[in-house]
Amino acid sequence: MSLFPRAAAMLGLTLAATLPAAAQPAWKPTRPVEFIVTSGAGGGTDLFARTVQATITKHELVPTSIVVTNKGAGSGAEGFVYGRGAQGDAHKVIFGTNNAWLLPLVAKVAWKPLDLTPVTAMAFDEFLLWAKQDAPYQSAADLIAAAREEPGRLRMGGSQTRDTDQTLTLLVQKATGARFTYIPYRGGGEVGVQLAGGHIDSNTNNPSESVGGWRGGQVRPLCVFRREPLPPGPRVTETQSWSDIPTCASQGIPVEEFRMPRTVFLPPGVPAAAQAFWADVLRRVSETPEWQDYIQRTSQSAALLTPGQMRALMQTEEAAARELYGAEGWLVN
Repeated sequence: MSLFPRAAAMLGLTLAATLPAAAQPAWKPTRPVEFIVTSGAGGGTDLFARTVQATITKHELVPTSIVVTNKGAGSGAEGFVYGRGAQGDAHKVIFGTNNAWLLPLVAKVAWKPLDLTPVTAMAFDEFLLWAKQDAPYQSAADLIAAAREEPGRLRMGGSQTRDTDQTLTLLVQKATGARFTYIPYRGGGEVGVQLAGGHIDSNTNNPSESVGGWRGGQVRPLCVFRREPLPPGPRVTETQSWSDIPTCASQGIPVEEFRMPRTVFLPPGVPAAAQAFWADVLRRVSETPEWQDYIQRTSQSAALLTPGQMRALMQTEEAAARELYGAEGWLVN
């Protein structure tokens, strides 16, 4: 269900979990709200935050205006540090992934995961292995075989350093014996552009970050890191839909599942009523046609975790990551 399958199994999350509706919360914004995106423009987190913003605005769920600010430097550390510094200010809403609790393991940053106030995780994003449309690799098995034959020659692009994309690359290498040269970029949108331009050989982008390149005939998905194929839906290209993509396990890559939560936090020290207000707003967003369309278009799994479930997810994933990263010498604390 998450970045680390074993951790998710321990947690036993229910993706359809519903946040308790807050009946007339006592807090509400009194000035413009800032949505802080912990990634560059065009990536999955950016699309997530802007979809929420547009839905809130259309349905008038918040009484003030909302501006989206991208602060993705340092693998998203810029955004979390900025949000951490806005202690007590519930007009700052932080959009991220599990980089909120994994990044402090591998980089010296000015926040601790439990400093932040969890609100919810609204979706779990799938990961796919992508190649250029005209690449000689007709399948994921072909790509892995080439990476085994010439270790380090093939370039695997990803969003950020020692983040989810590099973690998945590491898991693929450990599972298959292949070796890639990992090339980090500022966000998934940039990674998709780099693959379409032929500057890298493959990447591990989310569906939303490379769907344009797939639809335009520049890139193609080789496999999805999921226990079963994606559910049926409308065609993306003239001949294929997401459900036509084989699982990576069926292609000889024994990484059965790899997912990433789309998370929302508030700064430390905000009033409990503010946390309840934003939880209720995001619950209402999740019930709109616009959100359902977003989930379908981006091939994500819908979720709505409570703050308590968020904390449990943080703890189990952090424990699993410590084991994996420790073996690689990535840990800084």
